[in-house]
Amino acid sequence: MRSAPRVRVLRDFASAAPGLFAAALVFMVVEALLPNVVLIAMGRTVGGIPAAVEDGLGSPAGHRMLVRLGVAGGLYAVSLLRGPVEDALSAVVQARMTVVTRRRLIEAVSAPAGIDHLEDPAVLDRLSSAQGELMSQEPAGAAMALIGRTGDRLSGVLACAVLAAFRWWLGLGVLAMWLVLNRPLRALVRSRVGTYRRATETLRRSWYFAGLARGPQAAREIRVFGLADWLVGRHRALYGEAMRPSWAEARRINRRIALLSALVLGVYAASAATLGRAAYHHTITLGALVVMLTMLPASMQAGSVNAADFALEGMLASVPDLDALTSDLTSAEPAPGTATVTGLPREDVVFSSVAFRYPGSEHDVLSDLDLVLAAGTSTAIVGVNGVGKTTLVTLLARLRDPTAGRILIDGVPLTGLPARAWQRQVAVVYQDFTRFPLTARENVALDLLGEPVDPEALARVARRAGAADLVDGLAGGWDTVLSAQYDGGQDLSGGQWQRVALARALYAVERGARILVLDEPTAQLDVRAEARFYDRFLDITKGVTSVVISHRFSTVRRADRIAVLDGGRVTETGTHDELLRADGTYAEMFRLQVARFGESR
Repeated sequence: MRSAPRVRVLRDFASAAPGLFAAALVFMVVEALLPNVVLIAMGRTVGGIPAAVEDGLGSPAGHRMLVRLGVAGGLYAVSLLRGPVEDALSAVVQARMTVVTRRRLIEAVSAPAGIDHLEDPAVLDRLSSAQGELMSQEPAGAAMALIGRTGDRLSGVLACAVLAAFRWWLGLGVLAMWLVLNRPLRALVRSRVGTYRRATETLRRSWYFAGLARGPQAAREIRVFGLADWLVGRHRALYGEAMRPSWAEARRINRRIALLSALVLGVYAASAATLGRAAYHHTITLGALVVMLTMLPASMQAGSVNAADFALEGMLASVPDLDALTSDLTSAEPAPGTATVTGLPREDVVFSSVAFRYPGSEHDVLSDLDLVLAAGTSTAIVGVNGVGKTTLVTLLARLRDPTAGRILIDGVPLTGLPARAWQRQVAVVYQDFTRFPLTARENVALDLLGEPVDPEALARVARRAGAADLVDGLAGGWDTVLSAQYDGGQDLSGGQWQRVALARALYAVERGARILVLDEPTAQLDVRAEARFYDRFLDITKGVTSVVISHRFSTVRRADRIAVLDGGRVTETGTHDELLRADGTYAEMFRLQVARFGESR
């Protein structure tokens, strides 16, 4: 059972930083006591002024007034430190809780071995909320915000207790009023925050357009095609669409608060009148009158709401979504298989009547697909765009599971193998490979978890991938950060990045991966680099089970076997020469490319 957001926040805070939590509790008590103590001290000082004036400062009354003034001044001076102390404590706590929150988010979204959840709108909505994107409130600030508001509430309750010392029914009446009103007031605050949550998807789209304008990736096309005004318009329109219910809710809330304010005004007017009547009849001393008058506004902290409450509720709204992400994504992961994957496949990988349909789609991308990848050989997959070639690779890497059929590794169903261990057996050069803003060494070796780098293997894969000269030409060699956004960093061209990505996959093979997948491996290479890749193809794929996806027949013709993917299934298999003799789809595509590029058999 999931904890209430307030309980969860405090529990996480206490668990993550016990010392800070204890300090925050001490601050909360001081926050509750000190303002009231200062007001009482000031009131008593004011109460002693008439006697001190009448008898002189040298009199006992004057001495008492001076002592009280000194005490009040000292307390007030200490109270002035509350702000800086709270700011410093909040900054430290928020920094600590930011680490905790982000770690939980990363662990949650990384828990599934597959990637389906990263395209699920419900998960993305929760992720945006958990990160505080909806209300621009950092969830990590919830702990100190909650403790601060609790201190304010206690301060208000203590002010009511002081009022009760004069007339028990006065303090009790004010406190009872706030206890009654606080529930509907908090309900109004939660209702306002709820309107943001219901507009999550629209807000996400709005923030997307805002982020697109800020990011460097789309900056060139935005300027070349004059899209800046369009981006601003789309962001404004979507934001307005998302916020209209919230604005309407705000107007409704303001009307209800106005009605409740009339009740509050009446209670405080009656309280002030009671104090005035007591003063008129001299049944209250000047000092007590000053104290009680200052306690009246202080007592509002017992139940009133302000901007801090809206901010706190906005922060707390992210807690259930973060808990749901952690719980649902972890529990949704299937139990890991128990079979060992080391050295697999030794015989073959078999796709048996495999079908796959993306969530929300009405059509299968793959349907009744049969394919055998013999261990230690290279297989090329060809076909027009959109026939499911990359989807096939996604299933092979078990980033998704088939909607029908089975994938067998040496006769063992892939779903019976531990997913993450199997993924270590597959090295992929994706067409849209990741460009990490890390050093060249880290980009290839991916030693980010502390695994020692094999320098000989690193040099070997750089040569095989055609990246050795590239690394030698970098200002810092392997230690150069491959991003111009950092001091001393250096960005690469598309073709250079593709060689780095190829070296990354080959290094994974050196470290034990048994399947190498090359998805359009020459897409960003120039003519000379492409020709050198063809010459090295057999060396690159030697000794591993390799899958090559390419539109360039100069690449695929070197594979041991070629499979033609059409209509969601494999329609032809064979060597380059066999498929040409069969005069089917492959032969037709080959002749079209020969006519265009002048390739020969």
